[in-house]
Amino acid sequence: MSHQLTAGIFKRLFETDELDDTLLESRPTVQFLSYKKVATGGTTNNVDRYRIIVSDGEQFLQAMLSTQLNYLIEENHIAKHTIAIVDKFACNMVQGKRLLIVLGLTVLEKTADKVGEPTALQAPPSARSGAESASPAPEASASAISAPTPAPAPAPAPAPAPAHAPTPQQSVQRQGSRGSRGSAIYPIESLSPYMNNWTIKALVTQKSGIRKWSNDRGEGKLFSVVFVDDTGEIKATAFNQAADDLHARLQEGKVYLVSKGRVGLAKKKFNNVVNEYELTLERTTEVEECRDVVNVPTVKYNFVDIAGLQNVEKDAICDIIAVIKETGPMGEITTKSSNRTITKRELTLVDRSGYSVRLTLWGAQAEQWNAGDEHPVVAFKGVKVGDFQGRSLSMSMSSSMQLNPDIPDAHLLRGWYDGGGAEQSYQSHANNSGSGGSGLAFKREEVLPVQEVKEQGFGEPDKGEIFSSRATIMHVRPENLTYPACPTCHKKVIEAHDGWRCEKCNMSHEKPQYRYIITAAVADWSGQAWFQGFNEMGQVIFGMSGDELMEIKERSDTEMQNVLSRVIGSTYNFVCRAKQDNYNDNVRTRYGVSRIEPPNYAEEGNYIANLLRSEWAQ
Repeated sequence: MSHQLTAGIFKRLFETDELDDTLLESRPTVQFLSYKKVATGGTTNNVDRYRIIVSDGEQFLQAMLSTQLNYLIEENHIAKHTIAIVDKFACNMVQGKRLLIVLGLTVLEKTADKVGEPTALQAPPSARSGAESASPAPEASASAISAPTPAPAPAPAPAPAPAHAPTPQQSVQRQGSRGSRGSAIYPIESLSPYMNNWTIKALVTQKSGIRKWSNDRGEGKLFSVVFVDDTGEIKATAFNQAADDLHARLQEGKVYLVSKGRVGLAKKKFNNVVNEYELTLERTTEVEECRDVVNVPTVKYNFVDIAGLQNVEKDAICDIIAVIKETGPMGEITTKSSNRTITKRELTLVDRSGYSVRLTLWGAQAEQWNAGDEHPVVAFKGVKVGDFQGRSLSMSMSSSMQLNPDIPDAHLLRGWYDGGGAEQSYQSHANNSGSGGSGLAFKREEVLPVQEVKEQGFGEPDKGEIFSSRATIMHVRPENLTYPACPTCHKKVIEAHDGWRCEKCNMSHEKPQYRYIITAAVADWSGQAWFQGFNEMGQVIFGMSGDELMEIKERSDTEMQNVLSRVIGSTYNFVCRAKQDNYNDNVRTRYGVSRIEPPNYAEEGNYIANLLRSEWAQ
């Protein structure tokens, strides 16, 4: 046995009334007896939690692995009887049992023999009596772990891994460090509803304005903030008098010592922060700003590229980092439910995936938008995914954004955009029916020839009206390719003495936003048909916005003809909606494009290969 365990460390940790720096910085060597994924108490986030049994050779106890260390289990860096140094940890008393929160560790030996015959560590008498006299706690979630300590169970034997597993790069504020009041500082990761006396040292990454609420139980006001340290993030909300007392004191970008708040289960309907719990700030809550802070925690992102939004569900929350290609003017909408006027502004985002997406700012965010740089890189956290006219994004009160953040992803985007990204064309998540084509997907196995669509009478009252088609563009009608639209509601605007007037929004704009309205003749091996589409269809086939196309048209007829010629012969996958209408007593069928996308030849090859292996080919 080449590594010796720190015998007796657990007993020393849990028999002392106050943890001193010597214990907290001791970096004990322990052995993992077992680990198990545990339920998360019904919460809706997707973060797994792992319960582990650790031994010092004399006693074993129950512990929780910090979520930032989940990769050690998921990537098979630790196994049954792994020996490791615990670099960072916190200790909590949970329902009369000691719970160790492992925040950082270094693997010394992945597979080893069991050391000694450790026994279960008993809680100190004072802790046991306190737990017995306390009122019953609500149902525990994963990080509280109210279940009895299990006997060590065999763990699966994973594949070999490097002897030394990586630890988090940024330093974690140890539990034993002290604030100005002398209180122990706990990592956010270790907070649970079963803790009363705690202090966190955290950065405020976002803060809402004070909002008023009213319901059957009365009325009041509230605001919320998000705290971040090196172990995680947590949302905190202050109500009524506490909101008045703390709103001006808590500022974004500053670090605070926060104590005497209440920890409860997160209400996921109003909370998109990845944490099982949230804080309630009360009148007794103490907040103290930390000055001259070193190693300030940073916002943690889980970025999705714009092309990948197609695989994100509607109403899901995600993080995006992108370049602002276009900034729309500020507009207004009137809500139907409350008849209230809300300001809005639309931004067009692009990234290296070759896609663009619209993101809407609301209220004060729209009014205060000032990028400074013409095309800044912006990191958005907690934005909502919509499917209006294809994929779209929307900021909410709990969302945040950071202009030109000093992170590697931002530097890569800046170099890419300045090095040629500004000149390329972008594809949008097309959904072009203009009336409820949302969610329609191209189905390769259901592709119908154009002639068969006509023969089957698609669009007639008793026939199905949605179909998939693969066809080649033969001609695009050059007349009325675009129309001048309101930047806010996209309805047609009329030029007047004070600008471009939108009757729907009841306001004028300095200039319109030109949007596509496309009529194209398409053909496949069976025949030809006329397909009609709107803005996203034009962006896909021309590879530019309607405004850019109009600039070319006004600049040069020859250049415009070249643009029209380039789209001829291009093949696309279409999802169409067939519908009959009556024009001058003439019944005709229109084929409106609900989705358009270039063929995915890798998928096509796989489909044909599978077809050749099927019974059809036998």
